[in-house]
Amino acid sequence: MSELRALIFDVDGTLADTEREGHRVAFNRAFAEAGYDWNWSDSLYSELLAVTGGKERIRFYLNDYLPDFQPPEDLEQFITGIHALKNKHYQELLSAGAVPLRPGVKRLIAEARENNLRLAIATTSAVPNVLAVLGEMLDPAWFEVIAAGDMVATKKPAPDIYYYALEQMDLPAADCLVIEDSHHGFQAACQAGLKAVVTVNEYTQAEDFTGACLVVDSLGEPNQPFRVLAGDAGGATYADLALLRRLHGGNGNG
Repeated sequence: MSELRALIFDVDGTLADTEREGHRVAFNRAFAEAGYDWNWSDSLYSELLAVTGGKERIRFYLNDYLPDFQPPEDLEQFITGIHALKNKHYQELLSAGAVPLRPGVKRLIAEARENNLRLAIATTSAVPNVLAVLGEMLDPAWFEVIAAGDMVATKKPAPDIYYYALEQMDLPAADCLVIEDSHHGFQAACQAGLKAVVTVNEYTQAEDFTGACLVVDSLGEPNQPFRVLAGDAGGATYADLALLRRLHGGNGNG
């Protein structure tokens, strides 16, 4: 049986509630700054999250919701400009403390470091946004690999970003466990041969995570227990290394 040697974390929705109070708000502020009255509500953004990547999400919105929109310049240049504005507002929101870490994240990462587990990031977010999340709440230096954004040609649910992370760490998939929050991310991990624990959020709680080691509503804290949605936590009320090691050695929830 393989030993658990590394944890690989997604970022958005996994480490912090960045989607609803971060990215969505930043998109709307970027639209307003650019002079457009577009508003991505919670319900609309939930639909748009089916598209991975910020620029890809803008392109999908224009194609499917505003098919008659004529950009003031080349479409790709327009999308890049809006996305840059969005990233500026997103980083401002993080700096203002508007996007806290999810329960259990900092505690679990600290325990992993104390026990010499290796840590990595695998996300579709752009590197500056990842560093903004980590820099405000965690130390980027704790993660030996930050696999992000356009480092690979195809984003989640393709497995490319996880293959990249494994290659950079020089570890087999069997020695790692992924912490994800979405169906796209979970599928990417599965296709890379990785086992995963899923910590859902408001946008992803109804998605299909068949085969995950465990599905919970957060990583939990001793005084803030998680709720098990699928799988067997063995009586545990929050995610610690003892639980993760047991899950890593199991077969998932089928």
